Amino acid sequence: MKSGRGLSIEDLENATSDPKLPWDQLKNGRIFVTGATGFFGTWVLESFFFANEKHHLNAQLVGLARRPELFKEKCPHLFQKGNITLLRGDVRDFEFPEGAFSHVIHGATTSSALVPSLEMLETIILGTRRMLQFAEQKKVKRVLFVSSGAVYGKQPGDLMQIPESFTGGPDLMDPISAYGEGKRAGELLCAIAYQEKGIEVAIARCFAFVGPYLPLDAHFAIGNFIRDALGGFPIQIKDGRPFRSYLYASDLVRWLWTILFLGQPCRPYNVGSDQAVSIADLAQQVKSTLQGSTSNPPVAAPEPRPGDLAPRYVPSTRRGQEELRLRQTIPLDLAIRKTAAWAKVEA
Repeated sequence: MKSGRGLSIEDLENATSDPKLPWDQLKNGRIFVTGATGFFGTWVLESFFFANEKHHLNAQLVGLARRPELFKEKCPHLFQKGNITLLRGDVRDFEFPEGAFSHVIHGATTSSALVPSLEMLETIILGTRRMLQFAEQKKVKRVLFVSSGAVYGKQPGDLMQIPESFTGGPDLMDPISAYGEGKRAGELLCAIAYQEKGIEVAIARCFAFVGPYLPLDAHFAIGNFIRDALGGFPIQIKDGRPFRSYLYASDLVRWLWTILFLGQPCRPYNVGSDQAVSIADLAQQVKSTLQGSTSNPPVAAPEPRPGDLAPRYVPSTRRGQEELRLRQTIPLDLAIRKTAAWAKVEA
């Protein structure tokens, strides 16, 4: 059941109702959000709208988007009260909106495999520089830089969970590393801004997620699996060996708000689930959750070679758990059902 604001009341409560979230930091304030119309950004806007009304914050949000008119068509409910506005622009060279701002969430990036590597790298680095210039000029109190687990490069197969202290990195001779290396450079720019300018930048290294607004026809395996299962088709698996983990979007956005408000500056926090699942098992779980045991089975995954360590992309979230009391509250099977229910309504 929808809330009238796009997402369910249940999801919005889960995203915003943690008692340790100091929403009063936004009282009568203004927050600037880049990447405001993507998967992360939409959840940020939805949760802001809900918290703003619930806690009577009288806060304003300005979001940066390349094509704001398309987003307004998709989510008109977010613009009924007038406390959310969208600014047209490119994160690399956007014009600074007038007025004061207290917080920034910098989520703009380009992670599509269809984007040329050089454009991806430049967008991340130049966009982060522009955002930090904005934060300095506006004397912003707190900034959240949405980074990625891609900064670690290839996770060793015998390392079950990757901690923030891991010092690996992307392969500089592989152009596919542009995204991860761009995020690494972005984190360095944030560290320089904190040391030289005193800009308090919290860093969230994000892994893999599932939930409403996730595209089901992009490069996200779980989204593709849900799409195939809902259509009654066999779930297509290219390689069933890799291990991933998935955090539901209401948990994700609650973690992001927590890190923005409470995270130590330039002390990165992994954001994601620490519950690993192979791609083959994920396909089976999606099938059994949405199709039942008698429907079309997933396509068989290739058998692993003897002694072959399966690729992993699974974070340790111990730092966030211990320092910020971050918790995963939505198990994977429920996350799959919630995402599928949303997709059926939106179809």
